[in-house]
Amino acid sequence: VQRFVDASIEGWYSYLYGDPSPANAAIRKANPEMTDALIAYGRASMKEHGVVDSGDALKDGIGAMTDARWKAFYDEMAAVGLYPKGMDYKKAYTLQFVDKRVGMDAKRQ
Repeated sequence: VQRFVDASIEGWYSYLYGDPSPANAAIRKANPEMTDALIAYGRASMKEHGVVDSGDALKDGIGAMTDARWKAFYDEMAAVGLYPKGMDYKKAYTLQFVDKRVGMDAKRQ
């Protein structure tokens, strides 16, 4: 699991801050209607708006999660009735595989 998570994170850093051409080729293969310009726009927009690399990810790496973020999410969902109040939301996640700063050196290259 750790290697899969790490490889996924490294892939995101490579795509955002390195050579996006391998991922762009995979995107075009799966979605032939996507033009180079549209893919480039999507990548630039993700970077501009911090879709993948913002918030806690700036400190702990892409995929960063915290107990506080999970609690805030649970509290919001319980407040509107999507989750029962008193549910042990901590059984829904683990931080074991994230927050390790994997791949962050790719941003400096």
